[in-house]
Amino acid sequence: MRTRKPTLIIPVENQVRELDPKLFLASTAVARGFPCVVGSRREIEFRIDAFPRSIYLSKSMTVRSALFFTVARKLAHEIVTWDEEALVHLPSKIYFSRRLSPLAIRYVSGLFAWGPDNAALWEGYAGLPSTTPIHITGNPRADLLRPETRSFYWQEVEGIRKKFGDFILVNTNFNHVNAFYPSMNLFRPTKRPGQTPKFGRAARGMTLEYAEGLRDHKQAVLEDFKKTIPALEREFPHCNIVVRPHPTENQDTYRRIAAQCSRVHVTNEGNVVPWLLSTKAVVHNGCTTGLEAYVLGVPAVTYRATVNETYDHGFYRVPNLLSHQCFDHDHLRSTLGEILAGRLGPADGDERKVLLRNHLAAMEGPLACERIVDVLDQMIERKALGYENGLRERWQRLYITGGLRLVNRFKSYLPGSHNRPEFQRHRYPGVSVSQLRKKLARIQGILGLEGGNLAVEEIFDGVFRIH
Repeated sequence: MRTRKPTLIIPVENQVRELDPKLFLASTAVARGFPCVVGSRREIEFRIDAFPRSIYLSKSMTVRSALFFTVARKLAHEIVTWDEEALVHLPSKIYFSRRLSPLAIRYVSGLFAWGPDNAALWEGYAGLPSTTPIHITGNPRADLLRPETRSFYWQEVEGIRKKFGDFILVNTNFNHVNAFYPSMNLFRPTKRPGQTPKFGRAARGMTLEYAEGLRDHKQAVLEDFKKTIPALEREFPHCNIVVRPHPTENQDTYRRIAAQCSRVHVTNEGNVVPWLLSTKAVVHNGCTTGLEAYVLGVPAVTYRATVNETYDHGFYRVPNLLSHQCFDHDHLRSTLGEILAGRLGPADGDERKVLLRNHLAAMEGPLACERIVDVLDQMIERKALGYENGLRERWQRLYITGGLRLVNRFKSYLPGSHNRPEFQRHRYPGVSVSQLRKKLARIQGILGLEGGNLAVEEIFDGVFRIH
């Protein structure tokens, strides 16, 4: 008879986007008897042999995941996953080729969908094994948008408002053409004039025609935003303009603009939720924050001075439809003026409510975190998993993961690789034990969890055990 539950391993890749919601999930899981490991995805994958048989919660199932999943399953870990990019996603054929690997998905014991749209998307994938269950649980990122959890960020909101006063938040998502490394764009830079550019990392799974069109569209929209940011500073002299780039963008593009202005600020600090709760209005184009602002009741404006319905409707449809749409700068200026004067609130209407319900589950009733842990409980009861390791198995684990480490360390030296240390530090700058304990204490209070203070220990660099 089992006396304890397996460890739940929760890797974090983009710290500002993922850490807080995953701590909510960890707190919920620990309260239900699951010890948790939370921290740097890179470090966890490097040291996967150090963990007893566990449940590994992945954030994707791409071709990059396939090798790790193969190793993790040989080490007897169960793998469950959601897809961070499945809420606002590409057309299905391109999404499947980019985000789903038929090899990786073979090793997955269960899928957690953001909502009905996400579930239907996966159900249409020919490579999905018929035995792999899809659970429409919602996602912990959406839990932080619900009224009962927003107090988690009141301290951050107070600090942001004190520092920036009234401000317009400009959220950008130009990582396809303004990536941290040029090789991560849709196309790599050419070395000679007239040379045909080669696909970059962002073009994986796209046809040449689609990638070229998306590049041209995103580059044009980026140019629109580069002109609009300083214009907004001039037109709204009593407001600061805070630019928040996508986590994998090159922020220098916006810092150069800010250097020519006095009230334009560039930051990617912390989770986006307290920034949305602090701002007077959000300006974006096809960014997930348009959806998040809608849920929070914050006025959002999508600036569409350049329009291409192939991409605007086929990729960015949901956040654009949940926002006020402005098709030129004069319309943008007047709409923001109405919002700042208190005469215009968030976009509304029954059609938008239906659209949101189709894409985001668990907006009422049990949190997504609770629904996910319910599924994990059912899974371990059904599988009757064991979690002890003998000496022979430990030697086998060391042998298998030694090869994985060599491959990943080799990748870390490749130009533009996601594994390069400086890019990993950009995405996961780290958090201290004391900071983590403070966050967890606030979460426990918000969720009303019993059991006293949680024990937190750093077991590897940027990786923590919570129990």
